[in-house]
Amino acid sequence: MPGIARDDAMLAMRIDKFLWYARLAGSRSAAQKLAEAGTLRLDGRRVDRAHALVRPGSVLAFVQGDGVRVLQVVALPGRRGPAAEAAALFADAAHRS
Repeated sequence: MPGIARDDAMLAMRIDKFLWYARLAGSRSAAQKLAEAGTLRLDGRRVDRAHALVRPGSVLAFVQGDGVRVLQVVALPGRRGPAAEAAALFADAAHRS
């Protein structure tokens, strides 16, 4: 799939960059604010820094709207591509209201 990095050298990515590339945040600065707000969980641990690293298999949990969204990272992106490409980067593990 175009835009998804398959190179072994790219094993992790900053969480703010992943959120932006995966179209889970509207801008890079919004992704940084989400990561630094302390409301995001990465593999069950609270994240308060934008440079926390995500890897394929990582689980992210955050508030979205009136519920909690739980996602598992499937692949790391090589770019910020179209929505269909971004949707292939993660799988919804749960969506709770």
